[in-house]
Amino acid sequence: MQSPHCTLGPTRRSLLLGAGATALTTAAAGTLPASASAAGAASPAAIPSPDGLPLTGGAEFPIGLFWPPHPYASTAERYAEIKSAGFDFIISGNYAGDGNIFQYQLDLARTAGLQMLISDDIQIRNMSRWFSISDNTADFLSVTPAEASALYVRARDAYGPYSSLAGFNLYDEPGAGWFGTLAKAVAISRELAPGLLPYINLLPSDDPAYYRDFVDVVKPSLISFDRYPLLSEDREDANYFHNWAIIRDAALHGDIPSWVFIQTLAYNNHREPSAAELLWQINISLAYGAKGIQYFTYWTPEAARGEGFGPALITVDGRRTPRYAAAQKINTTWLHQVGRELKPLVSESVAHANETPLPNGAVGFTPTNLVTGVSGNSVVIGTFRSRDTASADRWLLVANRSHSARARAVVTPNQQTVASVGQFQPAGQTYTARPVAPIPFDLAPGAASLVKLGAK
Repeated sequence: MQSPHCTLGPTRRSLLLGAGATALTTAAAGTLPASASAAGAASPAAIPSPDGLPLTGGAEFPIGLFWPPHPYASTAERYAEIKSAGFDFIISGNYAGDGNIFQYQLDLARTAGLQMLISDDIQIRNMSRWFSISDNTADFLSVTPAEASALYVRARDAYGPYSSLAGFNLYDEPGAGWFGTLAKAVAISRELAPGLLPYINLLPSDDPAYYRDFVDVVKPSLISFDRYPLLSEDREDANYFHNWAIIRDAALHGDIPSWVFIQTLAYNNHREPSAAELLWQINISLAYGAKGIQYFTYWTPEAARGEGFGPALITVDGRRTPRYAAAQKINTTWLHQVGRELKPLVSESVAHANETPLPNGAVGFTPTNLVTGVSGNSVVIGTFRSRDTASADRWLLVANRSHSARARAVVTPNQQTVASVGQFQPAGQTYTARPVAPIPFDLAPGAASLVKLGAK
């Protein structure tokens, strides 16, 4: 039986780029920036700061979703429903793979005040997922840098007129062997559309080298991953905190934001989350430095996918589940507000207090110059600092370690170094002054509280 690779090889450019492949490729090579058409396409284009890109930039904390309404359910009412639940952006999917559908959805998103990262556009898939980027034209499953650039231009020009376009999903869950091509794809994206976000989501992994190599090789604008910790029979993924710890380390290493997907539904060997468990995933992620939260999934994948998916926020037939209301409350009364406070800050440390034994990868609390002790129930404390290194102020996000029981804990600030204590009030986006004295926390399952310690 003849290999499909051999069949594809001689005609791959005409298949990818159409009848005018040679002319288009030549034109692209003559008009694109030199680094996009040079060998490897990885000459260091100016790397935009995340602060100037869609979603990673600005004051708003980005809240997104994957698996939006399918094309037949993509209506103005459905997109308004997404916005009403406190979401900011959509990662396309759910069998939307046609350019006309993407344009229609981008228009719906624009009207609703949402942004969109496009997945599954054929041009982007060909440049960054189905084919590697190589100068060797004998490599059947590759495109040249100039051809990859031509493919990207097609996608950019098709969707760029829509202000709701935030960027492109270049690859979901790549293996490390794909990082070289993704580095070239990201470089092309930055050359040709520096104002768009080149998005890549990574696999769950307990290997720090996987994430560190991604940061060093691809030079991404953010690091995103998915790991769903709520297992069947009330179990937790034993390495969830370990994965978060190494993601946090990689993000700090690259000085880029970290994003995470949270679990909204039951599927193979995973349970259906409660409202408290949705909140718990979010607050643990915030404590570990997350600068963006993504929900997996919004619309429920149909049974034919074969992964045992239960209802998500919206059922297969379009009905809201209790998790829609829970997400709406979390997003609109807590996550957006606390996210605005945390987004510009730098994660300094994460500690688990009053927890024995510690989960794999977790660090136990030890006194600091600002906090001398933590007593009571188990909590996870993320400590944050300003990017202004002259400031000695610190922020503490104190998160309930439990998603099923209330936590009562007391954090004792060091009166020799702390001049003021403010407790964040999300309703007014303000801090209420407290005495510089032991701070009691009474946290519902999955809940958290933010305090600011002003330094002397």
